[in-house]
Amino acid sequence: MDMQASGSGSRNRNEDGDGVPHEITLSDEVRQYLGAQSGDFRVCTSCGGPILLPISVKHPKSTDIRIPVGNRTLYISRYQAPFLDLIDRDMIPRYLLHGHEY
Repeated sequence: MDMQASGSGSRNRNEDGDGVPHEITLSDEVRQYLGAQSGDFRVCTSCGGPILLPISVKHPKSTDIRIPVGNRTLYISRYQAPFLDLIDRDMIPRYLLHGHEY
């Protein structure tokens, strides 16, 4: 399932499991981070909650929601999407924030 950016490009429409659309916002920090990377990323489930990982670490699934972010694609697990309103810096593992490009 694809999602299209709406308005200023910081909010994206998603449909909950019950069919009710809601918005998922990407923080400016996440947008800048994704734009500086050389590949696509995926929001998936971890033991600590949703996490943002390069697709080289966690491959996208055919059921993921795809959000274009500049020249990159952000994949969101269909299991996480209904619970997400904001994708922010807290979802990026610390080791990825310290100069590593994936």
